[in-house]
Amino acid sequence: MTTDGSQTQVPAIEVRDLRKSFGELEVLKGFDFHVNEGEVVCVIGPSGSGKSTLLRCVNRLEEPTSGQILIEGEDITDVDADVDALRSRIGMVFQSFNLFPHLSVLRNLTIAQRRVRRRSKAEAHEVARSNLERVGLLDKIDAYPSHLSGGQQQRVAIARALSMDPDMMLFDEPTSALDPELVGEVLAVMRDLATEGMTMMVVTHEMGFAQEVGDRVVFMDDGAVVEEGPPEQVLGDPQHERTRRFLKMVR
Repeated sequence: MTTDGSQTQVPAIEVRDLRKSFGELEVLKGFDFHVNEGEVVCVIGPSGSGKSTLLRCVNRLEEPTSGQILIEGEDITDVDADVDALRSRIGMVFQSFNLFPHLSVLRNLTIAQRRVRRRSKAEAHEVARSNLERVGLLDKIDAYPSHLSGGQQQRVAIARALSMDPDMMLFDEPTSALDPELVGEVLAVMRDLATEGMTMMVVTHEMGFAQEVGDRVVFMDDGAVVEEGPPEQVLGDPQHERTRRFLKMVR
């Protein structure tokens, strides 16, 4: 509550003094970070800067060494946290598509709905069809992953994540494994999600997407946040020399 009596917004994701080490190597070096509800935050930076580790710590696919991560105000790093319940609010899309190759597109979209959300077969099918239509792949409902292009597989992966009704979506370099001509179809789906108001945290090397869709851009290097702000500032008028060097290399 603020001094004037209005409610303060609880961030969708709030990171406090996050640190992560693998043995002697400190990958995340203690920083604060947040994503507000309905915000699209694009995380950029060189390979090895800790971007993907940050993303994986948010839903505890990696265990933080220290610090706190709050999901809609609830601490997912607390020893008493119901991690599965909190994780169910978070959709995750990886670099590799992680589809089950032996299952049809429909089964890929319904298996978690049935087991985790406890939906009936009819309801799970309805949700799956709706989300496949959302990503423009309803005609592939009976296909198997091996019969789809990389771009189509990634769009199915997005539809699968959406079928769990997440409050927010995490994208870990979702176009990095794709041939250049397939990148656009995946980014188009992500643009639509942003337009619909989905909270999104996107690790990406697609500077055009970050410029066009991001509400905020975060530049990471060597396990720390170097610079963050609106895309027009970070990408158009960076304040740090390290940011300027990176952008010169990737453009």
